[in-house]
Amino acid sequence: MTDLYLKQILVGPMANFAYLIGSKSTRECLVVDPAWDIAAIEAAAAADDMKITGALVTHYHPDHCGGHVWGHDIQGIAELLASKHVPVYAQADEIDGIVKMTGVSRSDIKSCQSGDKVKVGGVDITLIHTPGHTPGSQCFLCEDKLISGDTLFIGGCGRVDLPGGNVEQLYDSLTNKLAKLPPQTVLYPGHNYDSAPHASMAVVKAQNPYLQASSLAAWRQLRGG
Repeated sequence: MTDLYLKQILVGPMANFAYLIGSKSTRECLVVDPAWDIAAIEAAAAADDMKITGALVTHYHPDHCGGHVWGHDIQGIAELLASKHVPVYAQADEIDGIVKMTGVSRSDIKSCQSGDKVKVGGVDITLIHTPGHTPGSQCFLCEDKLISGDTLFIGGCGRVDLPGGNVEQLYDSLTNKLAKLPPQTVLYPGHNYDSAPHASMAVVKAQNPYLQASSLAAWRQLRGG
């Protein structure tokens, strides 16, 4: 029986998913992309008798980590750190964006590289750098579960027309990293954009046109040139 604990939480008006991922035996968990409603995320952990011991951030956009944007203050890692002083793990190329967006100190963020592992209890979480949507976007692989942020959705993928977006990098991240995961891997995306909240990579690869493009040129056409 697996020790992995995983909970998907729908938060905010942009259909974001936050996640709790951790160890059933130690009752410890990390929050993936804490944003919008920190009290609700903490309450979800408490309801399962889980203690939040850290946070993982997929990328710096405010709907995933909080900050002031669009004339609004969105709750995020700043509010989480005000509630409990825990480490926040982010890809090295994303730290400047997170600091600028949220106002947290660089000392609150642990810099990570692709292939690094974060342990919670006896559970290992592998960090995968998947640039393209943003320079430091990262996904989290734990056993056969992949939390993908805005890099990959069940039926689509992240935008490349925002600051830091890069067509070639996202194509490479999808084609040479995520598409090569075993077909039984279950994808847990950063938004509830599809008819199901999660799906196997076998299903995603069969349905998602962005994983079916035969070349970068064909992929560019899908993105509208």
